[in-house]
Parts: sequence; structure tokens; C-alpha cells
Amino acid sequence: MTIRQCLLIGVLTHLFGTSIAWAGSGKVNGLYYETKGAGEAVVFIHGGQMDRRMWDEQYDLFAKHYRVIRYDIRGFGKSDAPEKPYSDADDLRSLLDHVRVKKATLIGLSLGAAVATDFAILFPDAVNSLVLACPGLGGFRFEDKANDLRAVVEAVQDENHEMAAELWLKNPYMSVAMENPALRTKLTQLARENTRCWLNNPLMKRQMKPPAAERLPQISIPSLVVGGERDVSDIQKIVARLASEIPGAERQIVPGAGHLVPMENPDAFNRIALEFLAKVYRK
Repeated sequence: MTIRQCLLIGVLTHLFGTSIAWAGSGKVNGLYYETKGAGEAVVFIHGGQMDRRMWDEQYDLFAKHYRVIRYDIRGFGKSDAPEKPYSDADDLRSLLDHVRVKKATLIGLSLGAAVATDFAILFPDAVNSLVLACPGLGGFRFEDKANDLRAVVEAVQDENHEMAAELWLKNPYMSVAMENPALRTKLTQLARENTRCWLNNPLMKRQMKPPAAERLPQISIPSLVVGGERDVSDIQKIVARLASEIPGAERQIVPGAGHLVPMENPDAFNRIALEFLAKVYRK
């Protein structure tokens, strides 16, 4: 967005609040984002080796009821690769400030759910509610063999990006979704176009201390945890932990789904999430 557009947004927000209809895209602090719709803000945060496009089955639908924002996490999609120390929570904070959103519901999958959880702990006044789908969790000790991704990283280091994508798509995190012929083409595209994420320097990312795994009772907003019946064991453990340790959290398990519930069964996910938001906003 240009400075003039930002000033105009600020004036309209002051005059009309959240009733304005928004549409557009831009880049701020190296982060690419898209926004659409009007009303209370809902932010979609994607999973690993994916980008904002994983939410295609949600973006237009939710924009009929809310102001929707989706973006690419640093190092993914159209966002810049990390070049200096950063935190995903701080990145999200700068994005919300840029688009003039004071408070939002965060909907995240996997990595995106971990980002949402960290953000809710660090910036509680900026979050209305959480929808955490097949969530990751900062500070959780991952033990499932699906997390052994050395072969994927080595393929990227050898500049064999097609092989890296193929190995990732065979991983248990992705294999259930790949059983769906309608999803294979899209998942292959997302995986191939995001292989660079494996080259992101993990030392650049600042981790929250203490981690979210030790601070879940601090979350005091309405929270919904969504799991897939066939997801990997570590994620199923995280689903159970979040549901038990976040005060008042709701839990929903989607039968037959793996790790990518919003893509594998968008009808079920959309219904569950929209019903939850309707309660949060009393619609």
C-alpha cells in the first residue's frame, strides 16, 4: 500500500470502524498479505512448506461475514526470506498495525497455529479468539518419526527442489491429504514453490521464552482446537494438550482427516469454524 492509501484507511477506520469493505494486497516489513471483506477481523496463518493459498477454500467464504486477512509467513510464499533476527509473532503484530486492525481472531494450521498461540500469549489484548487446526506448539518435544526431515533438507541443499517436494509430499504429515486426487495438484504446486523454506536459517528466528507449552493457562480467550483423526501422533498429543490446558477450550476431531483438515475437508472445517465464530461474535 502507498502512504496515501494508508492515510485513507486510517481516516475511514476512524470514521466507520470495522464496517468498511476491504479488498487488496500489499507488502509490509517483507511480508506479503491479502485482505478482503468487512466486519470483525479474521487472520489466516498457513502451515509449513505452504503459503496463504492453502486457505483458498476459506478466504472468499469467510469474507462474506468478516474482514479476512491472509499472509505469507517470513520465508514462505511471496514474503521475504529472513535476513536478520525476527519473530513470527512480532511480524504478525507489524502486519496488524499496518492494516489498522486492533483485535482479530487468529485461525492457524500447524506452524500457523503455533504462531497464533505465541501471539495470543504475547499480545492478549490484540486477539478475540483462536482457532488452532492440527496445531504445532512452541516448546513441545516432537518424537514422531514424521519429524525426521533430513532427507528433504539434503535434497534442497543439493538444489534438487523437485525431489525435496516429492519427499515432503510422501511424509505422514502430507500423505493422507495426497490420497485425495483433487488435492494432489495444488499440494504439489505449494510444496514445489515453497521448498526454499527449508533453507531458512533457524538461528534467525527468536523463540518465545518461556515457550507456549509452559504458558497455555495464560490464554483466557475463546479457543477452538481442531484435529484430524488420522493426523500424526505428535499433533494428536498437542490437540489433547491444548484442549485440556487452555481454559474453556473446545475440541473438534474431523473423522478420516489427516494433518491438513481445512484443505482435506473444507466443508466440515468451515462449518465448525464459522459456528464457533458466530458464538464468539454472537451473530
